[in-house]
Amino acid sequence: MTQFSIYIAVTSHGFGHAVRAATVAAKLQQLRPDITLTFVTVAPEWLLKSYVKGDFIYRQRVFDVGVVQSDSLTMNKPATLSKMEEIIAQQDSIIAEEAEYLRAHNIGLILADIPALAAPIAKAAGIPCWMMSNFGWNFIYRHWDESFAPVVNWIENYYQQSDRLFRLPLAEPMSVFPHITDVGLTGDQPNYSNEELRQKFNLTAPKEKTILLTFGGLGLQAIPYRNLQHFPNWQFITFDRAAPDLPNLLKIADQTLRPLDFMPLSGRIVSKPGYSTFCEALSCDVPIVSLTREDFAEAPVLLNGIQDYAQHQIISPEEFFKSDWNFLRQDLVVPRKTERLNKDGATAIAQSISNYFS
Repeated sequence: MTQFSIYIAVTSHGFGHAVRAATVAAKLQQLRPDITLTFVTVAPEWLLKSYVKGDFIYRQRVFDVGVVQSDSLTMNKPATLSKMEEIIAQQDSIIAEEAEYLRAHNIGLILADIPALAAPIAKAAGIPCWMMSNFGWNFIYRHWDESFAPVVNWIENYYQQSDRLFRLPLAEPMSVFPHITDVGLTGDQPNYSNEELRQKFNLTAPKEKTILLTFGGLGLQAIPYRNLQHFPNWQFITFDRAAPDLPNLLKIADQTLRPLDFMPLSGRIVSKPGYSTFCEALSCDVPIVSLTREDFAEAPVLLNGIQDYAQHQIISPEEFFKSDWNFLRQDLVVPRKTERLNKDGATAIAQSISNYFS
């Protein structure tokens, strides 16, 4: 039997890119257990395992940095530029080393979300490079100062060499990519029923008074948990291990559990703009309360998307950090559009990969 292999290159930024790539990989593994999965990323292995139940190879490599951040909202642009310039200086050795790895392991396809270097690596190994995302890093950096212009040009040159882009919903135009296929949401399904989780964690608050606080892999440094005292009969859920012990706050430390698993029993999630969180909430039909995010070009695109498709509230950082969270008692805003987004994106991408290997 022929052994097929795919190399899944994930950008070095937060958890969201790894989550959606892993969701696609899990669907692919169900469809085609004969295809070997190799994740190439510095996202933590436990995160990938919380989505992909079967075996995979885990290879730690850095292809880009995304944005250097101390938490989910605080960006360090000079450090970001410096790290990207370092990677560009090392590109020849990275390309040569990874192309050699691809040949040695008989890998037939790269799926990238969404490091630009994946394209020349694929080209050097003589295989296709497919990409998936709702934005490119050129889009983020182009909105910053002129010092990023050479990096933007470098990224766009390589994006143009990709063979296919699966463009996710809530996307910027991504017009630099030559071959675009639009797909639906890439959200996974929860691993547990509401009843299982209610029993396991003794959750008794009604759904409308159950709030999931989730701020991605980098979290927030200063969530004002003191506000929970204003909601004594409500249930809050967080994955922040540094959160204080409070009677109405459930802290999840089990790495097999995901924010997604708690979404269906939550009346709303409170988050910052992030595709994977929004995508999973939309897939579960859960209302979204989102902070705004300054100077990150993807944020307005995402916030525009939830205004179209989700029950929502959009709050300022001041409302989140400095108010008493009275926004939780206010009515949600209904979506502007009546049509729904397709929820079959991960399956569609996995099926295309399966067809390629057939």
